[in-house]
Amino acid sequence: MPEDDLESLPGVGPATADKLVDAGFESFQSIAVASPGELSNSADVGDSTAADVINAAREAADVGGFETGSTVLERRERIGKLSWQIDEVDDLLGGGMETQSITEVYGEFGAGKSQVTHQMAVNVQLPKENGGLDGGCIFIDTEDTFRPERIDDMIRGLDDELIADELERREIEGEPGDEETMEALLESFLDKIHVAKAFNANHQMLLAEKALELAKEHEETDWPVRLLCVDSLTAHFRAEYVGRGELAERQQKLNKHLHELDKVGNLHNVAVLVTNQVASNPDSYFGDPTQPIGGNILGHKSTFRIYLRKSKGDKRIVRLVDAPNLADGEAIMRVQDGGLKPE
Repeated sequence: MPEDDLESLPGVGPATADKLVDAGFESFQSIAVASPGELSNSADVGDSTAADVINAAREAADVGGFETGSTVLERRERIGKLSWQIDEVDDLLGGGMETQSITEVYGEFGAGKSQVTHQMAVNVQLPKENGGLDGGCIFIDTEDTFRPERIDDMIRGLDDELIADELERREIEGEPGDEETMEALLESFLDKIHVAKAFNANHQMLLAEKALELAKEHEETDWPVRLLCVDSLTAHFRAEYVGRGELAERQQKLNKHLHELDKVGNLHNVAVLVTNQVASNPDSYFGDPTQPIGGNILGHKSTFRIYLRKSKGDKRIVRLVDAPNLADGEAIMRVQDGGLKPE
């Protein structure tokens, strides 16, 4: 894929082009979807020059204009669907988690939010005919939840036929169930999961920018990034910005972070999966008082909102709360040793 010539844009010379590339603006499309302020700070140019650069990039990348509904439909046909490997849940989600969208999963502690992120990190690596996306995963870990051992459990929990297919596809010799073979398969899966631990909110935001770079690096490889997990999205923001006096700043930063995650999804056809914490609403006299935190900013930015609720034993209720094209509904799954399973 040929690189876009940034120096062909008005006001962009060699030095400015280098600054843009260093800041992650390596194509006309990435510049076209940026704001003048963002570009001005990154490339050290004036707001007026930044606006001219963005307008020229929009024209060169052919974005920002109107298009017919048929064109939109044709583009949406390229969107991937990542299966949960649970028919009832996949039906609820219209076939699975969409790429180029943010899917938010919220629920109280122990509801299974981290189980979902681990399972999707496995499922995304499966071939498309088996519900995967033939891709790798980026995992931003804010609560020290990522466990390679859990990935091992979930790989062993796959159907024997799926395991056999993966051994052949990854050119691993041996039989399913053989310990040495399964360890080699685990290593192959883990090599496609890029994990980073976020130590605070600012570091978390930086990792989202790094995720964009990593997705670009792997775009033309055999295992392009097709899933970005953030577990959890709101933990650091909730801990560091306390009280009403800091609410506005928290929401502004959270909004910027969400837009950065969304950029990864849109530019590189990635499914973005974020988990969210909850709070109890004491004013709720009827119904479930559990509410996701993050306010309207997160509510509006999430394309799909899923509420995980505990039930008896290992059962979990998966409730679709909001989606642009799907009806609300519920499904049941189980969280077991071998991963997420149907009822």
